[in-house]
Amino acid sequence: MSGQPAPAVVPAHLHSFLAFDYGLKRTGVAVGTRMLRSATPQGTIRAEGDARFAQVAERIREWQPDALVVGVPLHPDGAAHENTARALKFARQLRGRFGLPVFEVDERYSTTEALSAGAADADAASACIILEQFLRNLP
Repeated sequence: MSGQPAPAVVPAHLHSFLAFDYGLKRTGVAVGTRMLRSATPQGTIRAEGDARFAQVAERIREWQPDALVVGVPLHPDGAAHENTARALKFARQLRGRFGLPVFEVDERYSTTEALSAGAADADAASACIILEQFLRNLP
């Protein structure tokens, strides 16, 4: 197994999503809906450990998403690396703590794309790109 997340079937009743671009120090956040197939960046979470999850919980309370989306970084050739494992662990922790469906998305180049677009908050813009990619691939 390459460590690459398997594509998941997203049930049709899931309409609203909260997406995360996980990082050790900062986690980008975006919200979006299946109907509009677009995402809006939110303030980046600048916290680690339990403090990060407290802020995630606040976002979940605020937005009431049907499911969560986590960007999983991979090398350009699709191979896993250290941050791949960290992002997958974060996804597992979200599942365990919040009981919501969590979908993993290949996020190669999302930060590069966000930076090249001149994003003021590259982490939030990257989360937006991750979520829009996810939404575009829904039936």
